Amino acid sequence: MSSKQERDIEKTYSDTEFVAKLRRLADSIENGEKFEIQIAGERIYVPVRANFNIEHERDGSAEEIEFQIKWSNE
Repeated sequence: MSSKQERDIEKTYSDTEFVAKLRRLADSIENGEKFEIQIAGERIYVPVRANFNIEHERDGSAEEIEFQIKWSNE
């Protein structure tokens, strides 16, 4: 079994692109279907069993909210 190469990518999208991706994600979750997305040239398949969480970070005057999707391929 081949292992995937480690990767840490942050991609910025326009408001319209971000909303479209969130809508597709929400539809997939609501319908109990896997979610597919392409990020920086790699197609990612998010399984139905994935876990979803929201993270908030604060560092001085900077704040960040991350919508996270996590799963294991094992």
